[in-house]
Parts: sequence; C-alpha cells; structure tokens
Amino acid sequence: MSDARGDGDRNKPRTDEAALSARLQRLGESLARQRAVETSNDASENRAANASGYAKGFRLSSELVAGVIVGAGLGWLVDRWFGITPWGLIIFLLLGFAAGVLNVMRSAGVVASPGIDDRLGKDQGN
Repeated sequence: MSDARGDGDRNKPRTDEAALSARLQRLGESLARQRAVETSNDASENRAANASGYAKGFRLSSELVAGVIVGAGLGWLVDRWFGITPWGLIIFLLLGFAAGVLNVMRSAGVVASPGIDDRLGKDQGN
C-alpha cells in the first residue's frame, strides 16, 4: 500500500516545524532582552537602596557619637569649674549617651518626636 498522504502533505509538517522553531527563537530573544532590562533596573535600584542605607546608618551613628561627645565635653567643663573631678564627667557622659540613643530612636522612627501641639498642650495644662 502506498502512503495516504500526497507530496503536499509531506512538506506541511516541515513548514509547521520551521514556523514553530522561528517563533520559539523570537520568543527566546525577546525574553533575553526583557531579562537584560530587568537586570539593569534591579542593579540600579539596589545601588540606590544601598547608598540610602549607608547614608541613614552614617547619620544615625553620627547622632549617637555626637550625643556622647557633647555629654563628655559638658561633664569635663563641669568638673573643671566645680572641682568635682570624676562625677561631672560620669554623669554628663551617661546623659549624653541617653540623649544620643533618644536621638537615634527618633531619627529611626521608633519614638515619635514631640510636636508643637504636644508642647502647647503641656504648657497650657491640658
């Protein structure tokens, strides 16, 4: 028996496979381009996020260090003026540390800073 398909039918699967292969290749190229665009966008977003994180960390650490330094400086001055050598430095160093920690917590958003309404309400006795 001979093949039921004619010569035209034998070429049809090959053209379908060629068209499918071409479509698959175009899809692969399109996906590769899209991945390249997304990768470049993600890299720029990561760099911006890292820079922002570094800036915030530097600001928070400088606020803590500034509080401790100011407290130590005031304590040293109090010691020199009143002659109470270790106690002024110790007390003001601890107060500077507490103020620095409070400033860091306010900057990080953990503790809300007092607003104008809060201060006015306390002053008026409300």
